Amino acid sequence: MDIFHSYAEINWPMADRLLLIQTLVVWMLSHVSAQSTVHFSAPEVFSMEQNSKANISITASHPLTHSVQIQLNVTYSSKSNYSSIVTLPQQVLFPADATSVKFEVAAHDVGQVTTCLLSNSTEIDRTRFTVVHSNTLQIINEVIGWMYFVAWSISFYPQAFDNWRRKSVVGLNFDFLALNITGFIAYSLFNIGLFWVHCIQEEFLRINPTGINPVRANDVFFSLHAVLMCLIYVCQAAVYERAGQKVSWVALGLLLIGWTFALVSLFLAVASVITWLNFLYCFSYIKLAITLIKYIPQAYMNYSRRSTDGWSIGNVLLDFTGGTLSILQMILQSYNNDEWKLIFGNPTKFGLGLFSVVFDIIFMIQHYCLYRGAIQYEPVTEHQH
Repeated sequence: MDIFHSYAEINWPMADRLLLIQTLVVWMLSHVSAQSTVHFSAPEVFSMEQNSKANISITASHPLTHSVQIQLNVTYSSKSNYSSIVTLPQQVLFPADATSVKFEVAAHDVGQVTTCLLSNSTEIDRTRFTVVHSNTLQIINEVIGWMYFVAWSISFYPQAFDNWRRKSVVGLNFDFLALNITGFIAYSLFNIGLFWVHCIQEEFLRINPTGINPVRANDVFFSLHAVLMCLIYVCQAAVYERAGQKVSWVALGLLLIGWTFALVSLFLAVASVITWLNFLYCFSYIKLAITLIKYIPQAYMNYSRRSTDGWSIGNVLLDFTGGTLSILQMILQSYNNDEWKLIFGNPTKFGLGLFSVVFDIIFMIQHYCLYRGAIQYEPVTEHQH
């Protein structure tokens, strides 16, 4: 009150006094409102096994001064009748002086249901209920995912070690190197965009209401690690003996087409002709196209030389292991969720596994069957001169 008396002693015009009082009242009301704002939260994703029950919690940032009715509105269901997947209460009463409340959910059939939690017509949160055939199978899928991640990641090292040991890159095709590093740069851009760029994630969720982002943290790490290892190959090719090898005009032409396609797509995205998500998918298509053709120069080079020397079989075996496990995981995940379109939700990942396996089989036939007795390359030393 001292403040008001102090200001009252000042001989201000009536209009200024009214403005000051109005400003103070608005400030006090907004301050009280900010202090009383309650934030609700619920699990973003909740996974359940078929024919099971569970309790879900909704929490408040601080106790309520009065009870609140929270409505659960279904915004998406993988089946026409969401009640065949889960049984949800239409409303949940959040009592006064409480900081959390639980409600029961019963899972029936495999599928997905996304709910929007509303209070006084204001959206609180979204929760996706995922019902799977088996929680055990879900754990197995996670283990397989890390197994193929490790196999694919360390598959780059045998080739780098062989190049260092031989002090030569003779037998390692330069067209393969150029195509491979370009493909993994494109794949990295795709993964980074879907994993870290918020506006692209939002766009993906609008188009795919299930909210299943096909890119995981290990996908991002794998692609960036692959770019680093490909750069090491390029450095080795620059300093070690290469017997006059160079990138062919055919490979350079293919790379020019790929990056021109990416540049045109960028202009179209800037002009709002296509969405940024579609622009990002262009990089996945570039990677997929390169995966289709990148092994051909190496396979043909082995055929021409009648030898696989210089092309690490350790790389092939680990790549085959990673590709096989990747396909197996996608099949098991699709079965467990009754969502076979998950296989095609990330065409780059599926194509990367499938075509790698096909060419790895070709390389194993060349190494162990066709050219098994071929003369191995020995680097020329000064003594031999």
